[in-house]
Amino acid sequence: MVTNDDIKKPWAYSAAELLDQLQSNADSGLSSAEAASRLTSCGYNTIHTGQSVSPLTIFLRQFVSPFALLLMLAASFSFFFEEWLDGIAILLVLVLNTTVGFVMEFQAARAIHALKKMTAIHARVLRNGSLISIPAEQVVPGDILFVEGGDLVSADLRLISCFQLQSDESSLTGESLPVEKNTAVLPSHTIVPDRTNMLFKGSFVTRGNGYGLAVYTGMSTELGKIAGMIHQVQPEASPLEKKLQVFSKKLVLITLILMAFIFLAGWLQGKPLFNILQTSIALSVAAIPEGLPVVATMALALGMMRMARQHILAKRLSLVETLGSTNIICTDKTGTLTENQMEVACVQLPGMEVPAGIQHHSLLSADPAFAHLQQIAVLCNTASLDTGDGSSPGTPTGDPLEISLLKMASFTTDFRKLRNQYPKIDEIPFSSDLRVMATLHKKENGYYVAVKGAMEALLNSCDTVLKNGTTEALIPGRKNNWLKIAEKMAASGLRTLAFAFKESPDPSTDLLSGLTLAGIAGFSDPVRPEVISAIGECQSAGIRVVMVTGDHPATAREIARQVGLPSHEHDIIHGDAMKPYAGLTIDEKQKWLSATVFARVTPEQKLDLVRLYQEQKMIVGMTGDGVNDAPALTKADIGIAMGRRGTQVAQEVADMILTDDAFSSIVSAIKQGRTIFSNIRRFVVYLLSGNLSELVIIATASLLNLPFQLFPLQILYINLITDVLPALALGMTKAPPFIMQRKPYASQTPIVDRKRWIAIFTYASIMTLTTISAVYIACYLLSSDITPPAGHANNMLFYTLAFSQVVHVLNMSFDLHSGFFKSSVFTNKYVWYAIICCISLTLASWWVPIFRKALNISFMDWKYWTVAVIAALCSLVLIQWAKRMRWIL
Repeated sequence: MVTNDDIKKPWAYSAAELLDQLQSNADSGLSSAEAASRLTSCGYNTIHTGQSVSPLTIFLRQFVSPFALLLMLAASFSFFFEEWLDGIAILLVLVLNTTVGFVMEFQAARAIHALKKMTAIHARVLRNGSLISIPAEQVVPGDILFVEGGDLVSADLRLISCFQLQSDESSLTGESLPVEKNTAVLPSHTIVPDRTNMLFKGSFVTRGNGYGLAVYTGMSTELGKIAGMIHQVQPEASPLEKKLQVFSKKLVLITLILMAFIFLAGWLQGKPLFNILQTSIALSVAAIPEGLPVVATMALALGMMRMARQHILAKRLSLVETLGSTNIICTDKTGTLTENQMEVACVQLPGMEVPAGIQHHSLLSADPAFAHLQQIAVLCNTASLDTGDGSSPGTPTGDPLEISLLKMASFTTDFRKLRNQYPKIDEIPFSSDLRVMATLHKKENGYYVAVKGAMEALLNSCDTVLKNGTTEALIPGRKNNWLKIAEKMAASGLRTLAFAFKESPDPSTDLLSGLTLAGIAGFSDPVRPEVISAIGECQSAGIRVVMVTGDHPATAREIARQVGLPSHEHDIIHGDAMKPYAGLTIDEKQKWLSATVFARVTPEQKLDLVRLYQEQKMIVGMTGDGVNDAPALTKADIGIAMGRRGTQVAQEVADMILTDDAFSSIVSAIKQGRTIFSNIRRFVVYLLSGNLSELVIIATASLLNLPFQLFPLQILYINLITDVLPALALGMTKAPPFIMQRKPYASQTPIVDRKRWIAIFTYASIMTLTTISAVYIACYLLSSDITPPAGHANNMLFYTLAFSQVVHVLNMSFDLHSGFFKSSVFTNKYVWYAIICCISLTLASWWVPIFRKALNISFMDWKYWTVAVIAALCSLVLIQWAKRMRWIL
């Protein structure tokens, strides 16, 4: 049985020796059965950075919040004055609230863990002789992995073969420069930074490609050894969570000050110390919106899971705020605005032009240039069509453009046989600087060089052209004609790729000189049907959309026209005309800011563009899929990586991953972010206004020396009913129709702004007025008693306030133009479930004898119940009237 401990110092052995020790095969890899067996014995290829937080720790953590500490203080006072029932009830409510908090935080942790699993990295391995993609955690010792530029290395690999391979190992060794790799055997004492025949888990490939033998996985890797020395670091709280923490502390401080003021006022009025402390305890209980922290966390977690169902994987909770503030999106073209379903639409050979359906055209077989073009398409290509387990074709892997070339060639050529006849011995990988890819192949009587790339870049390396089987000099005039052909194709919306070759007896020949042009292919990639409406939605939401692509300007312009972006000449900037950021003039910056299409841009120019937008105080979302996009993704406020065609490096540094690569998903994410932030504001306003009404009622009754007051246990019961379920229901409110018809919020926008504070105080004042009025009407105007029992007044106060807070949830709709009965809150079924449940629990305090005794509930006839219900509805009507008059939000 092969394990991680079987191999010692793999860099000191040849690849053949290691293959033998690990019982693997360089050509076919492991069998599926053997890989499954090794996975059982070696375990999953994962890094454990420490023990996960236990459920008990999560539960105990609920007791250290400012709110919980204040409740414990109130319970202590109750026990000190021998108010055993109040003290026990406060502790029970404390335990109940913390239990709810525990359940929500535990569910949120599970949701975030599920998101992490959805963003798992994949690796390409040889299994049963085919190159397949598997979750990186399933890599086992003995697996043969293929890596190329942009891949995150999944295990510690001993290289078997490589072509101009470089890797960034800064996360492991601290070395900032990429390390050149080879397959040579090294001395056994070689230190980690000098092990040039190894690739290490956690590093990423910056250039080239190669095959490597997995020698260590999981905690046995160099990265795993480091991880074993450190403890798990708790993630930093998000900005939204920090705002809630600061707000909670302020609220507790205000409550303590108010308690001191009430205590002093009662002492000056000569009230008994017991009554003063009882009022102070009631105040401390009333001030606490116990459900606020847990409901906020749950709303964020549910929102992230809702995003995941819409093909959006958000990595951090704080992304919600940023999404709601985004005002510019820099998007790629291919696969984001378009389908990324490439197919060869037409071919221009030196002697003829062949339209769509080229694989069926009878003239092609007669032209030697097309034979070379097909050969180049197969050899200068890292994609694969057969990725199954041998019993089925499987799903093609690789760049969509390269896959389309293999599909084109497969109609007339056995590309597997061709690759065997022309084994690759050297390669210049594609880079954004060169914009070409070249490969060197051995053939029977010499060597064959295959090159493909952008026409304007490839022409510089071409001296001749193959026309009707004859090689002709490629003079400047002919080069210009080819550039015009490429321009014409691009102008019609096609992506273009030129092909060239040369034959040489010398393997050391320069791969990028003396080439012969074979032709140019045009690839069609239709616009995604939902993109046009998504861009329109962005524009109505005050969000600018800018296309940033490496494609030809004419292609970019045509796609921009199709999707509804401005596409006039002054709206498009060519990468060649973009100066370094430090050298930009004010006019040039303004030109960049007004442009909507940037074509043929480099990764450095993408970074400069993000820097310029942020200099203008814009919140920037940037899409990217390659290694070289990583700096721009990191710099942007929201880095958005592609889930299908994005490299692992891009996905690692990004804040958000689109599993379907669609632009419309970005718009959905922004809409979801705005909705979540809006819902958080809803339930914060709801909770604060409800608790403030309790504070005002208690303070008013105390300061005016009224003959009725709320008891601490009654306040606890009201809060228990109204603080969690309605707030949770508000957190699940769907986006109102106008959510994408307003400008983005500024990033520094507080949860509770001035308008909302005014609304909170107004809501609380109206509920206080109607509640105290209900007590006066029922107990003093409608009562036959000259001096009604204090218990009746207390009960009226309790039930009127409870009903008022329950129906108050319907006031949390701010889409006034849609009407009260059609608002997003009124039509939220969860709000109605919460209302029914809360009313049932309120009535249970009367129906259940043990509750009635604990809450000091006395007999109430139908007149009292009628007044309580009418008063609650009056508070709803008055608030709605004030909102319709635009006096409050």
